[in-house]
Amino acid sequence: MPISQRTLQIIQRSLLALVILGWAAAALGQAAAAGEKPVAQDNSSAPAVPSNQDVARLVRQKIKHVFVIYQENRSFDSYFGTFPGADNLATEEAQQHGFRQYDPLGHTWVTPFLLKAADSSDVTHSREDLIAKSNHGRMDRFVSYEEDVMLGFATPQLARQLGLLTMAYEDCSTVPFLWMYAHRFALYDHIFQAMYGPSAPGNIDLIAAQTGQTQAARHPEQKSRTDETAGEPVVNDRSPAFGPYDYDSPGRALQLDQTYATLMLSLRGRDADDAKEDSDDIREDVGKLVDLDHQAVPWAWYQEGFGNGEGNNHPAYIPHHNAVQYFGYLRKNLPLWSGVHDLLDFFSVVEKRELPSKGVFFIKGGLVNPFGWVPSEPRARFILGDDDHSAYSDSQLSESLVAKVVNAVARSPYWQDSALIVIWDDAGGFYDHVPPPQFETCPDKEPCGDGPRVPLILISPYAKSGGIVSDPGDHASFAKFLDVLFELPPLASLPDEKPYLPQGPRDTNPRLTDLLGGFDPARLAGSKPPIPASEAEIPDEIVNHFPHAMTCEDTGVTPVTLPGGSAPPKVFTNPLP
Repeated sequence: MPISQRTLQIIQRSLLALVILGWAAAALGQAAAAGEKPVAQDNSSAPAVPSNQDVARLVRQKIKHVFVIYQENRSFDSYFGTFPGADNLATEEAQQHGFRQYDPLGHTWVTPFLLKAADSSDVTHSREDLIAKSNHGRMDRFVSYEEDVMLGFATPQLARQLGLLTMAYEDCSTVPFLWMYAHRFALYDHIFQAMYGPSAPGNIDLIAAQTGQTQAARHPEQKSRTDETAGEPVVNDRSPAFGPYDYDSPGRALQLDQTYATLMLSLRGRDADDAKEDSDDIREDVGKLVDLDHQAVPWAWYQEGFGNGEGNNHPAYIPHHNAVQYFGYLRKNLPLWSGVHDLLDFFSVVEKRELPSKGVFFIKGGLVNPFGWVPSEPRARFILGDDDHSAYSDSQLSESLVAKVVNAVARSPYWQDSALIVIWDDAGGFYDHVPPPQFETCPDKEPCGDGPRVPLILISPYAKSGGIVSDPGDHASFAKFLDVLFELPPLASLPDEKPYLPQGPRDTNPRLTDLLGGFDPARLAGSKPPIPASEAEIPDEIVNHFPHAMTCEDTGVTPVTLPGGSAPPKVFTNPLP
């Protein structure tokens, strides 16, 4: 029986582990060649595999600044489906989970195909949509479900076009910057969106390791009744209960005030009692944090279009992407709300070297980039977004925002103690072949999470260069990482959340990685030099030029060939909105 590529990958990684453990392969080979029986090796002097506690201790010594570049709506396979070494579309697992899907409108079958276009339409990705497309882990209804849903809104031709689009993937020919980072640093290939849902739940999950399961348990009357209504846990993109908004709209549908603990609260440490207003549901949490007397860790949220935060005239601003804005105790208390800034402020404070000695910094793009970037495709000149959300964002403009942030850090003193995490909020309705794990049950009787897989890239002087990290995790893994790095009390351990577990934050769940697997213990310990900043930098003339003047060869990566993959269907002539 032929060995699968995935099996080969596992074998290769096992062999690499043996090398790290100090096996003298060359000596064994010489003995075998001489007809001698291999002599048992004395491993007493071999370097010990560092424990997770050892790595955590070293990470705390080295990493002081964490930068989170939070992008939108891409499944792992849609960007890294042909990335070598990863759990990609060339695996046997992919063949068993939706690699070949039926196209009802075209009366044919379709397999994943390469899309060499930086601009495309959006596809459906509500909670209901993602659950249906995943089809109980079979991952085989992306095409047929999309076509069926869109027939209610579009012509059969457009509905088919959108159905086929769910199976398109991009590679280093379109997103070379991301592939370069993944190749030179660490790429995680088993991170999932923590809630079946669109953008807002993903953004909330990143800072709370839940989207309101605690609140639903504490206040049953607030439970979500449908996929579209306000309620707990948050499963849709209703705008936050508090402004600012992107335009004046008194009749907008708003979400409930979110009242459970967040990283913004635990990072506050001994100063958590600054959350004085709207804090009834975190009163005991605040008391515990104050009693622990941990020094506060500064944080800041930088979002495109925020401006000065006054009024509702923010044309580039997307309120439901600002997770901080959903929580009354963060929005109504100035010491906490003052952590929210405009995207451009980030580049200013980094250039002026005004960041605190340690901290966590969230970077979020938006609807209209402020850098004068315009897509190279003439038909897409109206697509000016840079947060990677299909339909209004160009994928090359979006990876240029990532590069602009990475360059700013790499050219600063902060590089030497930094970890930059690039992650996406949800899979956007695009095909991914890995069945998501299941956690808890939502009020609709379906699993709350996990949803489909999303990419995560760790960029750091101490990352595993070229590392593929397969430790399973989801958005709650980010909270676990900060808990370890800054020795925060986990959100799930706080007294207002703990009684409701497992319906609540997942940052104590042993099934989820704390992201430490992406760090190189040898680099952390100083026995291997850190990755220089030059490996992360991309020249400004390339970052600001569209199309990107970088090829797959420049990234150092060659995409794998997909067995049974297809060319773009002939009817697929226009991926634009």
